[in-house]
Formats: sequence, C-alpha cells, structure tokens
Amino acid sequence: MEHHHHHDDDAGHVHAHPLQGDMAQGPRRPGREELAHIDGWGADLDRKNRPAIPMERTPPRFIHPHEGKLPQQRENVEILVSTERPGITPIFGTAQPPKGLSGMIRRAAYKWAENDLRRWLLLLAADRVNVVEGVGEDLVHGKVPNVLAEMGIKAEWEHNRAGLVKKAVIAGAVVGTAVWLLRRRER
Repeated sequence: MEHHHHHDDDAGHVHAHPLQGDMAQGPRRPGREELAHIDGWGADLDRKNRPAIPMERTPPRFIHPHEGKLPQQRENVEILVSTERPGITPIFGTAQPPKGLSGMIRRAAYKWAENDLRRWLLLLAADRVNVVEGVGEDLVHGKVPNVLAEMGIKAEWEHNRAGLVKKAVIAGAVVGTAVWLLRRRER
C-alpha cells in the first residue's frame, strides 16, 4: 500500500517564524491588578509595607568595595598555594597552618593539580590524620577528649536513632570481620 503525501493543504498559508509577532518581546508579563489576588504580592512595592522599614537606610548600609589594590597580608605561617594559581591571595587564613604528619601529607597533595584525584585523596587522608593528631595533642596536654560527644552521638541518638543503629551495626560488622580475619591468619 502506497502513501502519497500531499502538501496542498499548506499552499497559500504563511508560516510565521516562532519569534515573530508577540513572542519577539518574550512572554507577556501580567499586570499588578492580575497578581493582586496573591496573598502578600507587591509587599515590596509600597515602602510602608516593607519589613525593613524604618531600619532601612538610604544609602543602604553595606561594606563598600575596596578601592584600588588590597594590601597584601603578611605571611607569618606556612601557606599552601595551588599549582594552578601561583602567587598568594591578598587575604588568607592562618588559623590552621600545616604541621606534623598531616602537614606533610597536605604539602604532598598541593604538588598535584586541582583536577587530580590524588590531590583530593591525600587531602582527605590528611584530614583524618589531623583528627588523630588532635586527639594525641589533647592527651599530651592532659585533656581527655570526649570522642563520642565530639562525634555527635547524643544528637544522633535523639534525632536519627535508626541511622545511628545502622552505623553501629555496620561498624560492628567491619570490626568483627577484621578480628575474625586476624584470628584466622594466626592459626
């Protein structure tokens, strides 16, 4: 069975380009009256209805952008700099300079490019090592850290009991498997 396509029905019709006519200006925006039924609509139009009035000020309070070049902050601790961005930003954090084993791992990580997986795996490892170093530092200074409280166990128990139980079961299974494998190897 043959199908013949006739385009006679298109003859004489002018097809407008999709962006011609009314749509060229974009969709029609509804007027104020059409939106007035929405509760709270237009609250920002009348200054008397604005929640910040009368505390709002003109000119508004904001920190003006620094004019000219920012003065360079002095380096009094080691700052790790990305290979992609040689040089140092005018302002940087100094609260956690790299130190100890975690610092050595971080220095190694910063030798890799930012898109290299090794960089991020090393930085994650450095964070974990830093946690252990912090616990060791606390013990050296005579402070016994409350590891369970710092892990948020109490809040987890109150607000996510099922998740906490699941984590405990998984951790127990991992530890149990490790102990079983070690004992098996000793035999």
